[in-house]
Amino acid sequence: MTTARDLMTEGAECVQENETLQQAAQKMRDLDVGALPICGEDDRLKGMLTDRDIVIRCIADGGDPASVTAGSLAQGKPVTIGADDSAEETLRTMARHDVRRLPVIDGHDLVGMVAQADVARSLDADVVGRVVQEISEA
Repeated sequence: MTTARDLMTEGAECVQENETLQQAAQKMRDLDVGALPICGEDDRLKGMLTDRDIVIRCIADGGDPASVTAGSLAQGKPVTIGADDSAEETLRTMARHDVRRLPVIDGHDLVGMVAQADVARSLDADVVGRVVQEISEA
């Protein structure tokens, strides 16, 4: 069975909850990614931050990305997948929560990130097509 651990990109970097959105955007640029996990001082996952969040939830509302913190955009309990969960469960979780990237955790530790494309490569094309369509329609 292919697991999330098999699919994930290891070494995911967090943006700390007290870092500004400007710092988060710079980290995204430097890492060439469009999303970062938000971690607290205890290194526990607090949420996810996307480049779209920065634009829509800060800049478009007249916020100052140099003073708004990443933690202020974290909402609710973050959607994650366990490192030993199956590729199928990973894709189902993405569809259920309408997300294209999932932090992979082992216990409470962030161990990587898995993207929709990572999962899609491991599953039957018909299954992937159906789930991607569900995500896109949501």
